[in-house]
Amino acid sequence: MAGDQERSRDRTKSGDASVRRADVRDTYDRIATHFASTREYGWPEVESFVATHAPDRAAGVGLDLGCGNCRHAELLAARLESVVGLDVSRGLLRTGRERALERGFAVDLIQGDAAALPLSADAVDVAVYVATLHHLPTQGARRDSLDELARVLSPDGRGLVSAWSTAHDRFDETDGFDTTVEWTLPGGEPVGRFYHIYAPDEFEADLVASDLELLEWELSSGNCYATVAGAAASE
Repeated sequence: MAGDQERSRDRTKSGDASVRRADVRDTYDRIATHFASTREYGWPEVESFVATHAPDRAAGVGLDLGCGNCRHAELLAARLESVVGLDVSRGLLRTGRERALERGFAVDLIQGDAAALPLSADAVDVAVYVATLHHLPTQGARRDSLDELARVLSPDGRGLVSAWSTAHDRFDETDGFDTTVEWTLPGGEPVGRFYHIYAPDEFEADLVASDLELLEWELSSGNCYATVAGAAASE
């Protein structure tokens, strides 16, 4: 995720009460248009996951959780019968709607909270939850969101979860920590964004402690990636 637009600004104590989920929403509403303009292409790891777990034109439901401008929803829409894109930011959802109209793919967009999904249990066949988990400002919210993903995945469903990691070469820390990373708007104005930077073993531990079944995980480009199954998969 690192790039010219992003740089660490400060570190905050884990669980800082001043960091609220509403602040994350408001931040992304503020930077939505510029942020989306820099997110043109899907990640290779997501492309590979979708190609493996979403057979072409399968009669299933895809979920892009934390969909932003819907670059990954577009990958799901090419292979699945229907796709839902959910994001807390109304501004980012607007950019996703614009992308879908311009590129001619269908996605149902919902403004919602990743830790309280407005979806039925067992409703999703393939889910992509990337570059979003680390924006939830408490461990409780992050774990709730993983449990919610487990709830909505169908018994045979699969999900891809990612988070930014201390394994990235820009970080010296080995333990997970909270921080603010600046986004620079045109004209030079910096806007701080909350991140929880996961230690790899912490990422694994949160997944194992959740209702998800952890199938495999890896480090790639400074991110942790996990392929997961829903709560009913191992029953």
